[in-house]
Amino acid sequence: MFISNAYAQAPASGGGDPMSLTIMMILMFVVLWFVMVRPQMKRAKEHKALVEGLQKGDEVVAGGGMIGRITKVSDAYITLEIAENTEIVVQRQAVQTVLPKGTLKSI
Repeated sequence: MFISNAYAQAPASGGGDPMSLTIMMILMFVVLWFVMVRPQMKRAKEHKALVEGLQKGDEVVAGGGMIGRITKVSDAYITLEIAENTEIVVQRQAVQTVLPKGTLKSI
């Protein structure tokens, strides 16, 4: 009595203009490129430059949080002195960051 009847709406026809769907898809790929792909490529380029610039005496943080001073550098590996008379060999790609000189005083 007080509640009116509810009727289903008629189904929508078609799906709209196919050109607008194409434009939306292109716009979505452009946004994904600028939000996800481009920053990742920039980070990879910066890391490659960091790894190529490693020198003997640099203080670095390697993968897993190992901190040490570089004592030997080869094409694929570096040797880190992590404590007095304690050296480990790690891949160059495992270096995450270069620390400022003088950060490690105990080694």
